[in-house]
Amino acid sequence: MKIFAFLIGIVLLPVCFAASRLVISLVQAIAPDNGGIMPDSAWALTLGFLLWIFLYFTMPMPVRTYVLAHELTHALWGAVMGAKIFRMRVSKDSGSVTMSKSNWFITLAPYFFPLYTVITIIIYYILSIFYDAGAWYLFWLVLVGFTWGFHFTFTISTLLQHQSDIKVYGAVFSYAVIYLLNVLGICFWIVIVSSATFEQMFAFAAGHMRETFISLYGTGLRVFEETRKALQ
Repeated sequence: MKIFAFLIGIVLLPVCFAASRLVISLVQAIAPDNGGIMPDSAWALTLGFLLWIFLYFTMPMPVRTYVLAHELTHALWGAVMGAKIFRMRVSKDSGSVTMSKSNWFITLAPYFFPLYTVITIIIYYILSIFYDAGAWYLFWLVLVGFTWGFHFTFTISTLLQHQSDIKVYGAVFSYAVIYLLNVLGICFWIVIVSSATFEQMFAFAAGHMRETFISLYGTGLRVFEETRKALQ
C-alpha cells in the first residue's frame, strides 16, 4: 500500500505545482477589479487571517482547542464514510479516535479540512435564514479568515512534529494530498469573496495542468534521449 501511495504521490507533485499557479492566476484576475486593489471581501478575509497570525505569535497557543478539532475531524469524516466511532480522547497536547475503519481521507482530513471555518460558514448561513445577515458579511469574512488562519498555523506546526497519521501512507503521498487540498481551498475562498467564478477557476486549472504535463513530458523525453546517447 505504501509503495502504491508513494507512486500516486509522485504523480500528484506536478498537480500541486499547477494548483500553485492557479492561485496566482486567480489573484491576478481579480486585482484589476478595483483599479489593482483587492475587493473589500478579500481584505476582510486577509484581515482575519493576519489577526490570528498576530495572536498566534503573541498569545499562549490554544493547543487543546486544536486537538479537539483534529480528533473531531477524524470522527466526523469517519462517521460520514460509515465508520463506527468507539472512543475519542482529547488531552492538553494529544488525542486519539478509535473507529471501526479508516482510509487516507479520514486519516489526513484534519490537515486540509478546517473544521472551525466550516462551522463558522454553516452558522452564518443558518442565521441568514432567520435574519438579514448581509450587514455582517464583512465581519463574517473576518471570522472565516481568522479560523482558517487557526487551521493553517496549527497544521504547519503539527506537521513539523512527528505525526503517526503521515506515516500510514508515507510522507510523499500525505504531504502532496495535504498541500494540494489546502491550495484548492485557498482557490475556493478567492472565488467566494471576489468576482472570479468557478468556471474561470476550472479554465485556469485545465490550462495549467496541460502546460505542466506537456512541460514534464518534454523534459522526460530530453532526459531519455540524453541518457540513450550517453549509453551508446
